[in-house]
Amino acid sequence: VQLQASGGGLVQAGDSLRLSCEASENTVTTMSWFRQTPGKEREFLVAVARRGSGSTFYADSVKNRFTASKDNAKNTVYLQMNSLKPEDTAVYYCAAALNWGARSLLQSRNWYNYWGQGTVVTVSS
Repeated sequence: VQLQASGGGLVQAGDSLRLSCEASENTVTTMSWFRQTPGKEREFLVAVARRGSGSTFYADSVKNRFTASKDNAKNTVYLQMNSLKPEDTAVYYCAAALNWGARSLLQSRNWYNYWGQGTVVTVSS
């Protein structure tokens, strides 16, 4: 499965941006977003269940500003990011897993079977 992330760019603080992640196959159950800045661990943001309950699980750090959605017909998940801050500057990665899992698992990089190439978001002050 290949994941293609897109939508990153340079914006100003307070602006919004929508990221997209398209999967090449309809075989994954979970699609998630992470982000990473230099010298830091990759940070979990949100996980979306493409099947079953269609659950969405957010990290506390972003649940009031970021919203995930999905379009199963397009094998695509989106991340709508509002009220962006300079500290949101990072490389944003899309990840996919064959299964849904407990929250502790969804937040772990090791749960995921596939990763996209990353898209850069830069928020200027």
